[in-house]
Amino acid sequence: MLSGCSSAVEVSVPGGGDAPACASAAWPRTVSGMERRDTSPNDAAVAAWGDPAVVARCGVAALGPTDTECVDVDGVGWIPQELSDGTRFTSFGTDPAVEVLVPSDYDPAPLLLPAFGAIAKSLPRNGLQCR
Repeated sequence: MLSGCSSAVEVSVPGGGDAPACASAAWPRTVSGMERRDTSPNDAAVAAWGDPAVVARCGVAALGPTDTECVDVDGVGWIPQELSDGTRFTSFGTDPAVEVLVPSDYDPAPLLLPAFGAIAKSLPRNGLQCR
């Protein structure tokens, strides 16, 4: 973790962050060459990298069936949602889900998703999958 003059990234811990797979999430040390940063609060279910920060949160509510195009990255389905300053990707077919917030500075955003595949694959499946 970086320390010193860098400030912690403010995040909110999702309601399902205490799920066993989230409480012991093995977040990657780097994402696309960016070092991991401190978060506030410091919780195993959340992590951040880079500046502006890529933020990942484990334990968000699982998505139900959707007509939104599902992006398959290394066998993990992700549902993208465009935001004003980037893209939110939510793992599809897991309960709970992992959410990855990618600032527009890092487009094309899906290129960062392979770093989160192992965590998404560690979550319980709910029977839904990309089509």
